[in-house]
Order: sequence, then structure tokens, then C-alpha cells
Amino acid sequence: MTSAEHSPAVWFPAVRAGSGTDAFTERLAKGLSARGIRTEITWLPLRAEYAPWTVPVPEVPSWASIVHVNSWLHPRFLPTDLPVISTLHCSVHDLALRPYKRPSQRLYHAGWIRRLEVANLCRADYVVAVSHYTAKAALEAFGPRKIEVIHNGVDTKRFRPVERVNPNQPFRLLYVGNWSRRKGVDLLSGIMQKLGEGFELLYTTDRGGAHVHYALPANCHALGRLSGRALVSAYQQADALLFPSRLEGLPLTVLEAMACGIPVIAAETSSLPEVVENGLTGLLCPPDDIGAISDAARRLAADVNQWRSLRKAARQDVEARFNMEMMIDRYLALYRRMSAEASLTSRVPKVSV
Repeated sequence: MTSAEHSPAVWFPAVRAGSGTDAFTERLAKGLSARGIRTEITWLPLRAEYAPWTVPVPEVPSWASIVHVNSWLHPRFLPTDLPVISTLHCSVHDLALRPYKRPSQRLYHAGWIRRLEVANLCRADYVVAVSHYTAKAALEAFGPRKIEVIHNGVDTKRFRPVERVNPNQPFRLLYVGNWSRRKGVDLLSGIMQKLGEGFELLYTTDRGGAHVHYALPANCHALGRLSGRALVSAYQQADALLFPSRLEGLPLTVLEAMACGIPVIAAETSSLPEVVENGLTGLLCPPDDIGAISDAARRLAADVNQWRSLRKAARQDVEARFNMEMMIDRYLALYRRMSAEASLTSRVPKVSV
């Protein structure tokens, strides 16, 4: 069997959720296409998640040999005759998240999403988690199963630093992401009040407008919804990423900031210690500790040498461990393995009984 016969062709049926999982799918498909791998994304409306029976099942492309989905995709949309790989981006069943869920979220996650994921993962030929923490959380939630870990990657050519000698005055913090309690956005107001006029926070707004429900002090300024060059520029001109999230699978936001040479101030929880090395590429603080997070920002603003050192190390670490090409290499190797296994299975003669 030649390597050409094992060349995969990947179909991505995915729910358009307006989250980091969308960016993951788009960037992976684009990177594979650049390698000469045929890919296609079929976007399903958001209601395909909570009312899948109202969405027609899309036709599988005739050329596809691999189906790649996210673990929340309803099995209704999975073909029965092609190998499937399912990626776990985050485990909402983690008990650490329970105190921050609304009662309706608890019911939705336990009564619907859990059932959906169990069926999805049972159908999948391979399951991939984006971090070791997410893999561990999945094992606790769903029981023993083989899970491979492939860290998210970032395009280090697009997300890159600009030459800067000193931080801004006032010291500029940046928050990028949606506005949910899981992300720790309810802590932002207290942090910025404690930091005062020597600091400012620039933040992206929520896709659903949830940011308007949070009263922020005068040193906080909205940037709107950012993408493309505007997003890269926001990272490059910031002095540190403020990321008090309580639970992350493996956040693209943190990788993008580090690739732009931006130190990260984050909570020491879930997968974040896999990405941020405390004191080397960023500063990790106890979760929900407004005082500790504020003190970390002050220390960084007061020590220009440390700020410069963290900038350099953050960029180098992403290049070494989390660049997009490494992620694509690992997924491509997995696709090829799946194609070879599927080809071998199809060549095994059937035995009549």
C-alpha cells in the first residue's frame, strides 16, 4: 500500500457557534488545504445543537474519506460508513464548573449535552482532546476510553510581536473572549477597580451582548467584536492579557496573545498551567482571587525587565510547542492512520457462514 493510497480527504460537519471551536475548525481546514489535503466545512445552524431534528442532515461529500467533528455534534449528522474523529474542546461536566452554572445550564449540560456527547464519542473511531486536563476530565465524566491529546496550535506568522521597548502608560490589559461566568468576567470589574487609574482594560464585546450586564469602571473600554488584522493589532499593542477564566480546554486566546509576545495573567486552573509557565511566560494566580490577580498586574507593570523577559519567552514557547504546523502534522498523521486502517478493513474478505 502506497502513501498516496492513504491520502485522506476530510469533511467537517460543524455547528456555527461563534466560539473558539469555530476558529479551530476553520484554521485546521485551511491548514490542511495548504498541505494539499482536500477539505470542506459544512456549517449547521446553532439550533442543530439543541433541536437537531429541525435541521436536515447534510449530504456527505462523495470524495470524503474521514469525518472530523466536535464532540457536541449530534450523532444524527454523523455518517455510518466513514471513519469519524471527534475532538473534545472542553468538558462542561467538570465539577469545578458547577458553582458557576445557572440552574438551566446545569440541566442542559447534564440532561442533553452529556447524552449527546456519550453517543458522539461511542460512534467515533478516534477521540482527541485538546489538552491533558480535558482528557482527564473526559475520562472522569465518561469512563475509560482511548483519548489522544493534540494541543491546539496558532499561526505564528499571522500572530507575531511588534518591536516594543516599554509598556504603555497607563499599563494596558486586554480581555478577549465571550462573556460568561466560566470565563471569569464577573471578576473584571473588581480587578480594574483595585488597579485604578494607572491601568486600563480594553475588552472585546460578547457576541450576544452579555457584556452590557456587567458594570465596569471608567478605566475599561470596549473594542467591539474583533477579527482579522484588528484582533492581531489589539494583541500587539497590549501589555498583558488578563484571563481569569475558571475552566478552559486549551484557549486559543492565550496562545494568540503569547504568539504576539504578550505575557498572560491567568488563573492557575484547568489547562492553563499546560500553556502558561508561571514566572517564565506569564503569571498564574489562585482562581477567583481578585487581590492576587491585581498584585500580579502591578508587579509586571513595575518591572520592565520582567515584562520584556516574559514577552520574549512567551513567543518562543508558542513557536516551540503550540505552532499551527505542529498541530496539523499530528492530525494529518492520525488521518493517514485512519485511512490506512479503513483501507485494510475493506480488503479483508468476508467469510460466509
